[in-house]
Amino acid sequence: MRIPVLACLAFAILAGGCTDSRKAQRDVKWSDRPADITCWTYGTQNFAGRSTGKVEYDEGGRLSFVDAANGRFTTIEGDCRVVYATAPRN
Repeated sequence: MRIPVLACLAFAILAGGCTDSRKAQRDVKWSDRPADITCWTYGTQNFAGRSTGKVEYDEGGRLSFVDAANGRFTTIEGDCRVVYATAPRN
């Protein structure tokens, strides 16, 4: 009995479509986890802090979040690294 080529191709796409990074990306999109944020402008660090929850991105490349240090809504523009907290284990 031969497995059709399309079935094999579909299985390969589905099996390869659930990488760790894609799963983490989905988890972040649908959760409200805090993140460590570090931003630079022209090579100079201009922000290092933590959000209280989800970081949102707009079409202009700006980040918006509530700063955990002062509870203020903050918007930053620049080259930023956002590292989300690990998901709680069930």
